[in-house]
Amino acid sequence: MVKFLVLIFLGFLIYRAARRYMTLGQKAEQSPGEGSVDEMVQDPSCMTYIPRRSAQRKVVGGKEFFFCSKECVEKFEKEMRAQQ
Repeated sequence: MVKFLVLIFLGFLIYRAARRYMTLGQKAEQSPGEGSVDEMVQDPSCMTYIPRRSAQRKVVGGKEFFFCSKECVEKFEKEMRAQQ
């Protein structure tokens, strides 16, 4: 009888561990409050890739550009003025 109770208890522990593992996997796939993976965009000034949602945005000539920092925005604007 004791062996049977020990087996049931061990089965329950294995079930809980498996369920916790499955739940953690589901939480890792979803970003809290986001719902989807963010698109990566390239900064035309320093050529680094950054998440679109956290990028600095600038519209020039009707085209939208994405930057990693305000410094890169300023550098890009200077380059655009020099070309004109």
